[in-house]
Amino acid sequence: MFGLGVPELLIILVIILVIFGAGKLPKIGEGLGKGISNFKKSIKENGDIEDDASQDEKTGSSSRHKK
Repeated sequence: MFGLGVPELLIILVIILVIFGAGKLPKIGEGLGKGISNFKKSIKENGDIEDDASQDEKTGSSSRHKK
């Protein structure tokens, strides 16, 4: 994993603990988790939209209606 071993990860964790403090770590973790979740969700939705568009092109139908 990027050439980082256990000792390097522990040093990074200690530095983060010193900078942010123990009280803020759960909030930071929650924020990162939500961010990753939203990113994955947006990628999945974008893939679904692209799949629908390619299906429309294959069948010749369009989801847009002209007025």
